[in-house]
Amino acid sequence: MAKLASGRVTEKSSQLLDEFNASLMFDKKLYAEDIEGSIAHASMLANQGILTSDELTQIIDGMAEIKVEIENEKFVFDISDEDIHMAIEKRLTEIIGDTGKKLHTARSRNDQVALDFRMYVQKNSKNLEALTLKLIDTLLDIASSHDETMLPGMTHLQHAQPINFGYHMLAYVAMFQRDVQRFSDSFKRNNFSPIGCAALAGTPHNIDREFTAQKLGFDAPTVNCLDTVSDRDFALEILFNIATLMTHISRLSEELVIWSSSEFKFIALSDAYSTSSSIMPQKKNPDVPELLRGKSGRVYGNLIALLTVLKGLPLAYNKDMQEDKEGVFDSVQTADISLRILNEALATMSVNSANMESACQVGHLSATDLADYLAKECDIPFRDAYKITGAIVVQAEKLGVDLSEMSLEELKVADSRIGEDVLEYLNLRNSMNARNSQGGTSSKSTKVQIAYFKEWLENYEK
Repeated sequence: MAKLASGRVTEKSSQLLDEFNASLMFDKKLYAEDIEGSIAHASMLANQGILTSDELTQIIDGMAEIKVEIENEKFVFDISDEDIHMAIEKRLTEIIGDTGKKLHTARSRNDQVALDFRMYVQKNSKNLEALTLKLIDTLLDIASSHDETMLPGMTHLQHAQPINFGYHMLAYVAMFQRDVQRFSDSFKRNNFSPIGCAALAGTPHNIDREFTAQKLGFDAPTVNCLDTVSDRDFALEILFNIATLMTHISRLSEELVIWSSSEFKFIALSDAYSTSSSIMPQKKNPDVPELLRGKSGRVYGNLIALLTVLKGLPLAYNKDMQEDKEGVFDSVQTADISLRILNEALATMSVNSANMESACQVGHLSATDLADYLAKECDIPFRDAYKITGAIVVQAEKLGVDLSEMSLEELKVADSRIGEDVLEYLNLRNSMNARNSQGGTSSKSTKVQIAYFKEWLENYEK
C-alpha cells in the first residue's frame, strides 16, 4: 500500500530514509492519545456536518478495534508509516474503507502531534503531582514521629547546631511542596487545545475548536495557530519540573547514603530496598538512593537536549521537533519510578534515634548559644562574646569534652562574668528548643510546621 502522505514526492523512499525519518518506534507510546484525539476531531466534524453520523460511527468503531489490536499486541507497526498518526490512519482505512480517509479533514500532522504530545504531558504532570503528594505524606509521617529526635544540623557538612529529625524531614516536604505546585501551575498554563490549527495557519473548513477542546478536557483552544504548532513549552516545562524534582530527590538520596554509612548509622534501609556485594557477603549497599542520585543527570540531559533543539528553529513546524519526545518519555518514566521507590524506601527505613542524639555530643553544637548567653545575660558585645566562646571551645578540645559537658568552673576560667545559668544554655535539648522562632527547629515550632503541611496536604487533595 502506498504511503498515505506521499503528495509531491513520487519516488519510493529509500529504506535508509525510512529508518532515519521514522518516529514510529517511539511515538507509538502516544497511541491512546492519538485515538482519543481523532475521535474528538471526528465528532466535531460530524457535529459541523462535515461527516455524517454513520461515518462517525464507523470511525469510532474502527478506532476501538485498533486500540484493542495495539493493546493485545496484534497491531502491525510498519516503519514505512513514519509515525503513530499515519500508522493508525492507514489501519483505520483498511478496516472501514474510504471513510477512514475523511478523518484528516481540517487537520495536519502538525496540530495532531501537538495535541497528542500535549495530552500525554498533561496526563503525566497530574500523575507525577499525585506521586509527589504521596511522598510528602510519607515524609510527614516520619516527621511526626521524630519531632523531638535530635541530630546535628550541618553547614558545610560540619556539625553546626542541634535540630530535630522531623524538622530536617520538613525541609524536604517544603521542597516537594514546590514541586507539586510547579506541576499544577504548568498543567493550568498548558491546558489549551492545539487541534484545529492544521499545518500553521488554521483551516478554511467550518470547524468548532471549542467543541474539541471541551470534549478533550481542555480549558479552551489555543489562540494563535502559528505559535501552537511550533510550541513545545509544555514539554520544556515538564522536563524542567522533573529536573527540579530530581534535584530534590538527589539531595535527599545523598543524605540517605551518608546516614546509612557505618560512620553515621542514623538510618537503616530495609533489606527489600538494599542490595548485596557480589564478593563481600557482609555488605548492604544503599543502591536505591545511589541510583536516584545518579538518575538526576539523565533528566538534566533531556532538558538541555530539547532546549538546544528548539533554540534556533524558525516558525512554524520543523522536522527537528521530532526530537522532542524521547527525552520527555524517558524523564517521565524516570521520575515516575523514582518517586515510587523513594516513597517505599522511606516508608520502610528504620531510624536510629540514639545514634542521632549521640552525634550531637560532637562538634560543640551549643557554641552559638554560649555566645548568645554572653551577649544577652552578661551584656558583652556579640563580637567579643564570639571570641570568648571560641577560646572556650579550644579549651574544651584540649580537655577532650564537648562544650555542653564542661563544668561551670571550667567555663568561668575564660570569663568570670559567666554565671550558673549558662548551663541551661549549653544543654543541647534546650539549645534546640530555644530556636522557637517561626520556621525554627524547636519541637514546638516543628509541630506547628507539621500541622501546616498536613492541613495544606488535606486541602490540596480535596
